[in-house]
Amino acid sequence: MTPINLSQKLSLFSDHWSPKIVGELNDSYVKLVKLKGEFIWHHHENEDELFLVLHGTLLMKFRDRDVTVRKGEFIIVPRGVEHMPVAREEVHIILLEPKTTLNTGDVRSERTVENPEWV
Repeated sequence: MTPINLSQKLSLFSDHWSPKIVGELNDSYVKLVKLKGEFIWHHHENEDELFLVLHGTLLMKFRDRDVTVRKGEFIIVPRGVEHMPVAREEVHIILLEPKTTLNTGDVRSERTVENPEWV
C-alpha cells in the first residue's frame, strides 16, 4: 500500500499508444498511456473501458458522434461499442479496464500490445 506518483510514472516512458500497468484493482488493471494522433477503429466484445484524461484533450470518435473529453474528465466506453480515440496533441490517460482487455480490441495490428509492461 504505497502511493503511486503519476507524474513520476509518466516520466518513465515516451512512446504513444502503448499502455503501461501501474496497479491492479480486483480483476482490472490501472494503466497509463500517452496518446498522439489517431488510433484505430475497434471495439471490445466483453470489456468496458474507462478513459480518465490527466493532460490534454481527447476526442473519442463513435460511429454516430464525437465526444470531447478534457483534463479532469473521463468517459466510459461500454463493451461492444466501436470507437476510435484521437489526440491532436499529446494526451495522458489513465485506463481502468479488465485484465483481459487488449488495447486494439477485436483488431490485430502493429499497435496491438499483447502483454503491457509494468512501470
